[in-house]
Amino acid sequence: MRSQVTVTWGEPAAYRIDLEEVQPMPHDQARHWLDEQFVQMGCEPLRATGKVLTVDKILCIAQAAGQGHFSDPGHREWALAFARATSAALAKPVVTVDVPAQALAY
Repeated sequence: MRSQVTVTWGEPAAYRIDLEEVQPMPHDQARHWLDEQFVQMGCEPLRATGKVLTVDKILCIAQAAGQGHFSDPGHREWALAFARATSAALAKPVVTVDVPAQALAY
């Protein structure tokens, strides 16, 4: 079964991270990693209520990290951790994070 996370800022800037040969991240570790990144990157809740959904964290982290964290080989380990955490937290093998549209598809 195919397993990958794609983070896109539009078609010329789509970054596919293959997870086929990568050890899955445990669900609780994935949520913890996303929580840490959300705080470290200074992300703000998207909803007026202040409630932060896992999907919101993923979108905010991708936006705060910017294309550089996905395109630069120096950030490859971070991008891989993002993909592993995203896939595990959502329990979905294939995820597309569309940053400009603020949407996730699986």
